[in-house]
Amino acid sequence: MSGPGMSRGVARIRRNDYGVLTPPALGAWTPELTVTVVIPAHDRQGTLDLTLAALAVQSYPADLLDVIVVDDGSAPPLRLPDLRPAATRLVPSAPGGWGRAWALQTGIDAAAGEIVLVLDADMVPHRGHVEAQLRWHHLAPYLVVLGWIDFTDDVVLPAPAEVREALDAGNEDKLFHLSPLRHDWAEKIIEEHDGLRTAPSALAARVHVGATASYPAALLRRIGGLDTSLVLAEDTELGYRLAQAGAVFVPDPDARAWHLGLPTAMREWAALKRYNDPFVADRVPHRRYLRVNQGRQWLVPYIDCVVAGEHPYEDVRATVDGLLATSLPDVRVTVTGPWPDLGGGRRHPLRDPDLDLRLIHATFEHDSRVRLTPAEDPAPAAPYRLTVPPGWMPGHDTLRRLTEHLDEHDLGALCVALAEESDGVVVARLERTAALARAALLAGPGEHPDDVIHEVFGVEWVDGESWGFVRRPTVYPPRRRPLTELEKQALQHEKEIIRLRRRAAALQAETSQLRREAGKAERDAARWREKAEAWRQEAVRLARAKERTVLKRAVRRVRDLTFPDQ
Repeated sequence: MSGPGMSRGVARIRRNDYGVLTPPALGAWTPELTVTVVIPAHDRQGTLDLTLAALAVQSYPADLLDVIVVDDGSAPPLRLPDLRPAATRLVPSAPGGWGRAWALQTGIDAAAGEIVLVLDADMVPHRGHVEAQLRWHHLAPYLVVLGWIDFTDDVVLPAPAEVREALDAGNEDKLFHLSPLRHDWAEKIIEEHDGLRTAPSALAARVHVGATASYPAALLRRIGGLDTSLVLAEDTELGYRLAQAGAVFVPDPDARAWHLGLPTAMREWAALKRYNDPFVADRVPHRRYLRVNQGRQWLVPYIDCVVAGEHPYEDVRATVDGLLATSLPDVRVTVTGPWPDLGGGRRHPLRDPDLDLRLIHATFEHDSRVRLTPAEDPAPAAPYRLTVPPGWMPGHDTLRRLTEHLDEHDLGALCVALAEESDGVVVARLERTAALARAALLAGPGEHPDDVIHEVFGVEWVDGESWGFVRRPTVYPPRRRPLTELEKQALQHEKEIIRLRRRAAALQAETSQLRREAGKAERDAARWREKAEAWRQEAVRLARAKERTVLKRAVRRVRDLTFPDQ
């Protein structure tokens, strides 16, 4: 097995496409690597006996295989059955903790094999299970190989001797009744992506669900093993960190094993998800749907932005301020510099040769989103790393657009050309952590890492101006902080609201005036109606009076004509 700086002869797998490897047929090759099977167990004596019986008759050479059973506080304590591999040890879980992750890490720490194969104590592997996984590890030293699980809900289990006889006879499929339940979601991902060969980089690790998987021991130890603070979801978190370390995930349907009974994920899915989500959200940035709270900060950020601190204060501050103000809040900024060397002795505060460093330190020392670290301090396991030269500021949506572009094309690095100067091109650079780690594993002596990154993931160049990068303002910090796009939009909305309120007030005043005028007109109309009625009544009276006068005159005329002498 080769380590970091592997020779050019090691297979170079592009992304997760392990199709460049051709595994030998089972039984038709000569194994060389040693393997330690680690079995964490808690109160599983009955099923553990079956697991060890199956391991005792594996097709992988017995002299290359050993087994460590870790007893995680069982009561009564576990014991080793008679039917087991010759090189089997039973060890207690290390003091100070409990749970599967803790017990598994105990076994990994004690493992002597070049490969560590994890098997739960409620599983019965087929005869070729170990061999099927180990044949891949002989082809490339950075593979994580995943076994294939069949579930059984049988109540009555066979005896260990029956398991041995079935495996010897090649009748593993007849040992149990196949449950209709499967890891459908994981198998769907595998099937839809040609056995994970075409799976996007952020997706391949999701099918790492534990129970049966094998790893190069050196790779496990390089990433620090398991997160032993986790009681559940340890496999999800481990799969994420393995991917960031450059691992390739290979699911092998020939590495079959029975799972005795249904796992918690099938029996209590909703309760398990409710428990796991907070822990996974904090540690696995790719689960974006779990990070919907814009104001939150997380243990592992989505992007680690790196800014060199040994530059003028105004340049460094402008760049850091710009990175923290983008539309992607899930960001941590690392400012590198000789911070431990800033002594506290007497000095002239204004003519201190380290004045710029001290001002940068004072500005960001208490900001939890900013890390002030020495240049040699390793970056955290964020999935992306963005390096920005001091004095350049990203636009509001620059980081979101860059990461979306990197993911859409599954690239290893995106080089952003900012300016061309006398000593070369000024570049900001977004890198996929997994690609950097893969290149570090594969690069030969004198080989440029970018050549390897381009070969195994791809490198692309883009123009900085079109992605929103600008130089800092001449005066920085500005006397008035420049508004972000969101703040500008909010200000425009506020101005529009004020204008509408003023218009509404004017309309209300106009409406009140019209109502007053309408009231006055109505009162005038009522008075005129009263006068008109009086005039009408007077006209009627006059008409009637006139009629009486005319009538009297007519009567007198008739009388005069009829009785002239009277």
